[in-house]
Amino acid sequence: MKSRIGMSAVVFVVLVGACRPQTQVGSPVVTGRATVRNAAGATLGVLLLEPTSGGVHITGTLTSLPAGVHGIHLHGVGKCDASDFSTAGSHFNPTAAHHGLENPAGPHAGDLPNITVNPNGEAVVDLTTPRVTLSAAAPTGIFDADGTAVVIHAGPDDQHTDPAGNSGARIACGVVVRS
Repeated sequence: MKSRIGMSAVVFVVLVGACRPQTQVGSPVVTGRATVRNAAGATLGVLLLEPTSGGVHITGTLTSLPAGVHGIHLHGVGKCDASDFSTAGSHFNPTAAHHGLENPAGPHAGDLPNITVNPNGEAVVDLTTPRVTLSAAAPTGIFDADGTAVVIHAGPDDQHTDPAGNSGARIACGVVVRS
């Protein structure tokens, strides 16, 4: 009697296992993340980058920033050496466009809409850009040989003035890494 129960249980487990949906074998979805820090090295938050049908979706919450409107851009080098973050290079611009989302000769691939920081120093980032990919091989891929950084500026981006929209000093930076 015990052996029939034991055998029935094994058959049941095998049958249930065979009925489970099979996972697809293929390339894993590439995502990115950037830990954003200020010039003193304090972590302000993490931004996640995920591919979508509309481009790359960038989300996260940043804290301890000055209240107001700030420019945010993807920069062409994945380095964030303090104190001025100049090692991040200029805006990511593989198509040699002009700066600004409102510029008829633009925008750079790394141009993004401004973010707003509330009076408590918090900014909820939720934006999508169709001008970049999370690829190493594509011309607009941000995981190229020298990497990419997310940079927050002191002021708002005017969305048309070369080279950076008069958005002021770089006050925070995060290197985009695969996650």
